[in-house]
Amino acid sequence: MGGLIPAVIQDADTKDVLMVGFMNKESFRKTQKLKKVVFWSRTRQKIWMKGESSGNTLNVVSIMADCDNDTVLILAKPQGPTCHKGTYSCFNLKRENDIGFIKNLYSLIRDRFERKPENSYTTSLFKSGIDKIAQKVGEESVEVVISAKNRSKKRMIEEVSDLIYHLLVLLVARGISLESILNELRTRQK
Repeated sequence: MGGLIPAVIQDADTKDVLMVGFMNKESFRKTQKLKKVVFWSRTRQKIWMKGESSGNTLNVVSIMADCDNDTVLILAKPQGPTCHKGTYSCFNLKRENDIGFIKNLYSLIRDRFERKPENSYTTSLFKSGIDKIAQKVGEESVEVVISAKNRSKKRMIEEVSDLIYHLLVLLVARGISLESILNELRTRQK
C-alpha cells in the first residue's frame, strides 16, 4: 500500500472503535514519541496529528501490530469527540460502556491507597481505618434508601454515586479487585 498501514484506533476504556486512518513510518514514529495519534493524510499527502486544530487528540495507551504486521491497533483515550463531525466515533457509535470509567476510578483510589497524598479525602479514609470506611458505606447505603423513599431522582443519583465511591474505597482497603466482583456477578448470571 505504498508504505502505508491501516491504524485502527480503539477507545482504551470502552474498546469501541473510534476511527481508522493510515500511517507511514514517520507518522508511526511520531505517534510513539508524542504518545498522541499521528496519521498520514492520503488526500493532503502530509503528516497530521489527530486534534491538531480541534484539540480533540487521541492519547496513546498502547500500540500493537496484528499477526501479519500489516495493521496496527492503537488503544487511546480520546480528548473530546473523535470524528470531525463532532461525534464520539467515526462509526456513529455512542459511548455506552462506562465500566471503563469505574475501572479508572478504582485505579485512582488504589493509587491514593498506595501513595497516600496529603489533602486527599480518599487518603483520609484509608488513614482512618477499615471500621470508618465500612461505617461510611453503611451511612451512604441508608442515604440511598432515604433518597429512594423521598422520590428525588437527583438526590438519589448523588447518594448512589457516594455509595459506589465508598464501596470502591472499601474494596481497595480490603485488597479486593474489581475484576473479582465482576467475576462473581458473572457466575450469578443465568
